[in-house]
Amino acid sequence: MMEAGVNTERRTERVQFETDRQVIVGDVTLPPEGYQGRFSDSLNRVDITFTPVVNAEIEPLEGGEVEKRDFIVVSKAHVRIAFPVEAA
Repeated sequence: MMEAGVNTERRTERVQFETDRQVIVGDVTLPPEGYQGRFSDSLNRVDITFTPVVNAEIEPLEGGEVEKRDFIVVSKAHVRIAFPVEAA
């Protein structure tokens, strides 16, 4: 049962993170639009230390097999660059 007035709409966005050792591509959940609706807004929130990612593909920068995970959390302290991935 949902509470009246609670907005549960969400959208997912495919994003890529790069750390010193890995490239991580996956889906993040964001509010539909408006306040805190951009991917950059979620990265800039100081009260959030980790970003939850679903359908993640983790590729080592030094080569090797891509590892797939249903769910991971990415520490924002280790992210060197992050951006939305264009739909193909």
